[in-house]
Amino acid sequence: MSDQANHPADAPLYPIREVSRLTGVNAVTLRAWERRYGLIQPKRTPKGHRLYAKDDIARVERILQWLNRGVPVSQVRELLEQPEAVEAPPPAAGDWDSQRRQLLAAVEALDLERLEALFNQALALYPVTTCLDELWQPVLRELEERWDDRLGADLQRRTLEAFLRTRIGTRLYHANAQAGEATLLIVPLPDDGPMWGLLAALAAADRGYRVQWLDAALPPQELTLAVERFHATALLLASGRAERADLIRRQLPRLAEQLEVPVALCGPVARIRAADLDASGVELLGDDLSHAMTRLKSLTQAA
Repeated sequence: MSDQANHPADAPLYPIREVSRLTGVNAVTLRAWERRYGLIQPKRTPKGHRLYAKDDIARVERILQWLNRGVPVSQVRELLEQPEAVEAPPPAAGDWDSQRRQLLAAVEALDLERLEALFNQALALYPVTTCLDELWQPVLRELEERWDDRLGADLQRRTLEAFLRTRIGTRLYHANAQAGEATLLIVPLPDDGPMWGLLAALAAADRGYRVQWLDAALPPQELTLAVERFHATALLLASGRAERADLIRRQLPRLAEQLEVPVALCGPVARIRAADLDASGVELLGDDLSHAMTRLKSLTQAA
């Protein structure tokens, strides 16, 4: 079925979906690394389907190591050809800083064409977790500080919300078609925007969850119904506002008691102290979404 030249007959070959599952790198990124940068060269079946050997998977993991240390993807191929003992250089100065500055400028200028190019480029070249850690979370935090009560802030905010709804929503639609059975319901807190929830949804889909994302808050009784109707494995409340301790203290204890699935908080709201929650069953996952998804995965597997 495959071209196995220079490949032992009994050595396994893996389709792109399995490589994506094993490495955490989505198929779009794997294809981009191959086509644009020649970082990996999988074998092909007669019908053109990619097949990866164990050496290819090890190479993907080395690529991730370099990228996570801040090396631009355009420089990784040269580094891969060096002996593995070669230490990584310090993170490339200005690469992510430059992308963050460009993204901030695109939002403030309402330049949707540039915004889309930056969004697609980052996700094509880097893993979702890296894009969230290095680009989208820092930019969103800075935007929240800049916006405050400035003229034009609401216009920028709503434009970015609409952009992320359509782009991340499209990715969720396709990711859900291939996701496992674990369903994560993601909802914002009252009087809050959807952006942290959207980023959390992107991170959750990357971890294999089937994501049901709602862009507006629900009253507690409706949340209970939503968890039941969507057969949710867990409820994740996402918020960019860290000053919600009073609201959370009033509502979450009762909600956690009513639900039979884990309830968790992520985003800046999760910076509140555990002592502010007068109930068990509510997990504070913090505002590092990649770390939050790792903790949530352990939580839902144990439930």
